[in-house]
Amino acid sequence: QNSSEMPETITSRDAARFPIVASCTLLGLYLFFKIFSQEYINLLLSMYFFVLGILALSHTISPMMNRFFPANFPNKQYQLLFTQGSGESKEEIVNYEFDTKDLVCLALSSVVGVWYLLRKHWIANNLFGLAFSLNGVELLHLNNVSTGCILLGGLFIYDVFWVFGTNVMVTVAKSFEAPIKLVFPQDLLEKGLEADNFAMLGLGDIVIPGIFIALLLRFDISLKKNTHTYFYTSFVAYIFGLGLTIFIMHIFKHAQPALLYLVPACIGFPLLVALAKGEVTEMF
Repeated sequence: QNSSEMPETITSRDAARFPIVASCTLLGLYLFFKIFSQEYINLLLSMYFFVLGILALSHTISPMMNRFFPANFPNKQYQLLFTQGSGESKEEIVNYEFDTKDLVCLALSSVVGVWYLLRKHWIANNLFGLAFSLNGVELLHLNNVSTGCILLGGLFIYDVFWVFGTNVMVTVAKSFEAPIKLVFPQDLLEKGLEADNFAMLGLGDIVIPGIFIALLLRFDISLKKNTHTYFYTSFVAYIFGLGLTIFIMHIFKHAQPALLYLVPACIGFPLLVALAKGEVTEMF
């Protein structure tokens, strides 16, 4: 994605529709895995996420990489322009500007991409997963707090239903060989980097609360008090919610819908702070 692109704003109508769209997609994938052979789908998905992952990763590391380039680095500017028609009716289809530094980032990301494609290694998977999450939080903006509550509330129900009510979510998450989840090796200490017993966290459990936390950071800044109270509150609430998820997962030995714990935490804690400070009206 070009960094000059406008973020996608999520309205309350989009938020209300989201769980239904997500449910249809999830069910579609589930049936797809039941009908077709898994290798075939995962091959298609691998190629798709290979390209997408490389682009997402290079977009993510590009600002960080700037520090590592020496001052005398020969940085050339490039423009990829693809037009249609001529004269007055000439219109741009692709207009992409980049420089040598972006190409270096692209090369580095491609190395991760090839590593992912060949080995499906968990570290490569997580690098792509984190890049997707960061791009997701960057591109998706909530227009206000009530939209955030509708979105989180709807997906809370969606998550609980598909994890506890059916085996759909767990089946798809386990069969789906794509960097749409972060994986954490539970046997890392015994097996080192060759670990193969994983706990997983879907990117939705990161991006959905993430865009809400990002909204609260914008709310903090709009209060012009030079404090980030709501951001830190929701940030700590997220860590608490995730910790609780893991704790309960270990006690009951059953997959847990992370949003079941993350949504009440991420909405509840900042709301309590707003009540205490008398800023609920400003918040909404």
